[in-house]
Amino acid sequence: MPKNVRTDADVKLTGYLSEKKYPESFRLICYYDQEDDRESTFLTNAKHISALDVANLYKKRWLVELFFKWLKQHLKIKKFWGTAENAVRIQIAVAIITYCLVAIVHHDMKLKRSTYEVLKILSISLTDKTPLRELFDKTIFNDVKELDCPLIPGLSD
Repeated sequence: MPKNVRTDADVKLTGYLSEKKYPESFRLICYYDQEDDRESTFLTNAKHISALDVANLYKKRWLVELFFKWLKQHLKIKKFWGTAENAVRIQIAVAIITYCLVAIVHHDMKLKRSTYEVLKILSISLTDKTPLRELFDKTIFNDVKELDCPLIPGLSD
């Protein structure tokens, strides 16, 4: 057993209804993550892989959860235009590309505004032919806060 795996035990539910609903046994894995200085406990029915693999899978799953949390916070996707996998992928890709382009403008122009502010200013100025530097210098963000015009229609609907 690897040193970071503290426990790898076979456990069974003992409550009357619990045992009736799921009579099989589980694996209880306690894992210490040195990188995060945190101990995690996993309950799984995956008996065909090592305890270390279970811990790594959960850690990767958590990274996926954090990625989706980031998507929701930064890309403001509140609903998807379609339900097909391809439609969701395309919408997420377009939102990520848009965010990256705005972040590049924000970085390259050394703006003293948040990326969110830059995105909002750009979203209400899509048809404006004012040069970007002038646009960012003259726009007061308080005037922009109330306007909820997304850079990409439907992105924040």
